Amino acid sequence: MRDRLSRSFPAFFLSAVFFLLLASSQPGILAAQKSKDYALIFGTVWGPDNRPVYGVKVKIRRAKDKKPKWEIFSDHNGEFAQRVPVGDSDYVLTADLKNIKTTDGKPLHADEVTVHVYDDEREDTGIHLKP
Repeated sequence: MRDRLSRSFPAFFLSAVFFLLLASSQPGILAAQKSKDYALIFGTVWGPDNRPVYGVKVKIRRAKDKKPKWEIFSDHNGEFAQRVPVGDSDYVLTADLKNIKTTDGKPLHADEVTVHVYDDEREDTGIHLKP
């Protein structure tokens, strides 16, 4: 009798632990499915030769703010992406071009780019560098 009880106890224990883990993980699964909505600003940094530029720091701020809230770098394809809150808002993008020069040593410049986000969509843009 004792032998049969000792063989069934591990199976019962494992099934009880599995049930408890499953029950406790359900709120976590439901919370993971509730993701926050966001808009996406996606862009490319273009050089004076119309080729993508790697490693340029892009600063993003709301138009009403003075300081940038986000700073990201362009990747090997010259691309960058930043999630921003949902809602009707303007964002200003600037390229931080300190210590970035052309091959002949001339400093580069770029104009600010304004992007308008209406809701939870993706807005594509580009920053064009010029000598």
